[in-house]
Amino acid sequence: MILELDNVELYFKEKRILNGIYLRAEIGKVTGILGSNGCGKSCILNIIFGTLKPKYKLIRLNNKPVLKPLYKTKRIHFLPQLPITPNNLKLKIAFKLFQVNWNEFTTHFDSFSKYKDFKFYQLSGGERRIVETYILLKSPTDIVLLDEPFSHIAPLYIEKIKSIISEEKQQKIIIITDHLYRDIIETSDNLYLIKDGHSKLVTDVNMLEDYKYLSKSEF
Repeated sequence: MILELDNVELYFKEKRILNGIYLRAEIGKVTGILGSNGCGKSCILNIIFGTLKPKYKLIRLNNKPVLKPLYKTKRIHFLPQLPITPNNLKLKIAFKLFQVNWNEFTTHFDSFSKYKDFKFYQLSGGERRIVETYILLKSPTDIVLLDEPFSHIAPLYIEKIKSIISEEKQQKIIIITDHLYRDIIETSDNLYLIKDGHSKLVTDVNMLEDYKYLSKSEF
């Protein structure tokens, strides 16, 4: 399956944020989005999901236009920067709702075994981020959008999440963005840079220096 976002033009009041954005994502390849703060990365994910309506956009699945918000198709999950789970929801109930195996989760994150009967508000921000990212990646769906999944997470857990992303890309379209650019570069098979409202396909990391996003010492 191939997802394409094309011809996006987004304004906030009179200011143009995005112009002529094109992005292609497909099963088997993680698509990463890089860009400076405020460049529109989160806006792109919200446009794909269907919760932000730009002036223009075209979304295609397998070359067929999608005429309603993708979230209404129930084929897509979105991890925004804010928590998505109700504070009083127990973890074991969330896993059932998302059809995800708790025991398999604890083989990856054994320190979470004691939290099965906890409610989400009892977790730290980083722990909650791990659980929410995991259940969205592992639940049955076609498309997963991840906005800052690595934020406030310990490096060991970041590596585990990256490994799970690598597994799940074999059956899902995964689009990811984070200010931790090294993790995005390492995780992604296809990489886009948002610069001056436009999308640039990055086929070589040296292009990130050419576009003045990073210097070679930062790669």
